[in-house]
Amino acid sequence: MTSRSVVVERRVAASQGRVWEALTDLGGMDRMLSGVTGVEVLTDGGFGVGTRWRETRRMFGKDATEEMWVTVSEPPERYVVEAESHGSRYVSQWQLRADGPDATTVLMTFSAESTGAVAGLLAKLMGSVGARAVRKAVEKDLDDIAGWVEGRRG
Repeated sequence: MTSRSVVVERRVAASQGRVWEALTDLGGMDRMLSGVTGVEVLTDGGFGVGTRWRETRRMFGKDATEEMWVTVSEPPERYVVEAESHGSRYVSQWQLRADGPDATTVLMTFSAESTGAVAGLLAKLMGSVGARAVRKAVEKDLDDIAGWVEGRRG
């Protein structure tokens, strides 16, 4: 199996709790993240292990919808989201480290691993050019999150 990862870190001028609330507010995701055009929550209740949703995101010039689910939730420090599509398994891990009362460092790790014989989408996503595009998208998400929780947007 082939596996690749992209890791991006961003300091946010907001408390760990505020950042956690924003990141786990699935209903507000399409307002906070400019790359997300829609979210359909598929489960009832609050955010936690087992929460599922469909997220539509603009990537590589096209809208793509993926179903995602939470596999780890350790509020307000860490959660993991997984998805499977087109012969690949995707894992997004969010870690929030408090840097005092009004600052948080967010570390996001996106991994893709082939699960089938054909890993065409994986190669496209995580080859050298694709990895740069994924990194740029994650950086934009983190910028959007920072702007949202710091009160510069929304």
